[in-house]
Amino acid sequence: MAPAAWAQDIDRSPRPLVNPRLAGVVLPLPAGNLPAGDLQAQADALTPAATVPVTEVEGSLQAQSIITRSLRPVPRPAALAQRLAALRATSNAPGLDLSGKVEDDEVDLAALPPPTRKEERKKRREKASMKGSVCGVASIKGEEIARIKSKVQGCGIEDPVAITSVAGVRLSQTATVDCSIAKALNAWVDEVAQPAFNGNLVEMQVAAHYICRSRNNIKGAKISEHGKGRAIDIPAFILSNGKALTVSNDYNKVLRRIYKAGCGYFMTTLGPGSDGYHEDHFHFDTSARKGGAYCR
Repeated sequence: MAPAAWAQDIDRSPRPLVNPRLAGVVLPLPAGNLPAGDLQAQADALTPAATVPVTEVEGSLQAQSIITRSLRPVPRPAALAQRLAALRATSNAPGLDLSGKVEDDEVDLAALPPPTRKEERKKRREKASMKGSVCGVASIKGEEIARIKSKVQGCGIEDPVAITSVAGVRLSQTATVDCSIAKALNAWVDEVAQPAFNGNLVEMQVAAHYICRSRNNIKGAKISEHGKGRAIDIPAFILSNGKALTVSNDYNKVLRRIYKAGCGYFMTTLGPGSDGYHEDHFHFDTSARKGGAYCR
């Protein structure tokens, strides 16, 4: 191989090629002719190093010479630096940054009290699936049904639901009610009845729900809350071992306690000894009483 060709093969510069995206960037230079030494000093200070093409016209250099842009970060303008320093100095709120966000105070998790049983039950209810639920409560299962109209004045339900279980306890039959009684029954079962049976309550028998009739089936009496979908009658409770506790035969200490506690959940509670019409079941309703709850 000829020496000239051999020299041409190995004569490759280790310098990386100029980035084509930066090759066309032009930095403006002061107008007018500049001495060659000054222009060269500016070019040498820029990075990456590159040949600066210049054009000499009558012994001077043109100000429009193309120089590759420097990749070094640009210093922060003095005015901006002074402004940021002033903002930090005038801020009195601890932990306040320039975005205006205030850091949360540190919380000692070890010092927080453990959740109560009621809070834990609430969390479990919140985690329950909303599938098949009504009244906006996950633990009330059923379906929304069409508005119930009646030719009898005072009867009917504007927004009825057909519920099949509350608080994980199934009903012996689908009960047609409004959401006021459904929510009250759900809370009562969850917070009173189920704990009283040590979590063993699996079913409640339903004797009556929506039906257009007068109170206690007395002719000429006012329309019962059953006729408005705001009442439900419970005659018995079924436990997980198959045992059934009836109001008529097993009105023991437990049943008495859960019946009495119902006064805090319903507007009306009627049962054994109340009026002679409710000796074999609990009547719960959410009537709009002006004088407060009626518990007998």
